[in-house]
Amino acid sequence: MKPTLIAVLLAAGFAASAQAAPATPADLDLGITYYSRVLTPEGVTRESRYEEKMLRRPGHVWVERVLAPATDAHAGHAHGENKKVALKTATAATQHEHKHFNPVLIPRHVMLEKNTVRVEYIDAHDKIVVSIPKAEYENVNFDGSWENTFYLLDPKLVAAMPLSKQASNVPGARWREVEKKGVFQRILWDEQKQIPLVIESGDRANTFYRRVDVKLQPTVSKAQPWANLQNYAQREYSDYLD
Repeated sequence: MKPTLIAVLLAAGFAASAQAAPATPADLDLGITYYSRVLTPEGVTRESRYEEKMLRRPGHVWVERVLAPATDAHAGHAHGENKKVALKTATAATQHEHKHFNPVLIPRHVMLEKNTVRVEYIDAHDKIVVSIPKAEYENVNFDGSWENTFYLLDPKLVAAMPLSKQASNVPGARWREVEKKGVFQRILWDEQKQIPLVIESGDRANTFYRRVDVKLQPTVSKAQPWANLQNYAQREYSDYLD
């Protein structure tokens, strides 16, 4: 999960009033939209937007990117677009193919077992499980925090944020807001579900703005895509390194 402004803004002292999250947070199926806008020094505005699906269960978080209809993790297999091919010399008669691991296109499964976080990627198409060692977390954009994974934000840090004057139209959810040196973060936090519904951050100079919208699905599916992996091949992240 990406680092957020909240850890920086609260490190100076808001965390003293932190409260613990409920012992049994709700199972959730979520749709998450990420949006960002950046104004470069050259005056160019760059925008990006993408969506993810997330399943939250006790000890498990499953996240997968919502891809365009013509795109999936294996779209280029027929033509080798998703594979790295070794350079051929003038006399070489064969090629060596090395599959490229793209953590964005393959669903991520994060587990908490005996207070230890484990991360793996599950490729249902090729029936492969790729384990990620802690030393490689940064390479797959994972910060190692179970709280940031399970709740999207650490509930203790959220509880330490001052309540905002902004009214909420969602029952059981309240806005919290913090600002420091012209940089702000606003969070609409669902107290019962223990999940943010909106995360906004930016600066008053309007050089950047980020927003995360979280939509709770009306029903919780019975799907457990991390189960029944007995016939899957086990791989290590290092297997995909050159």
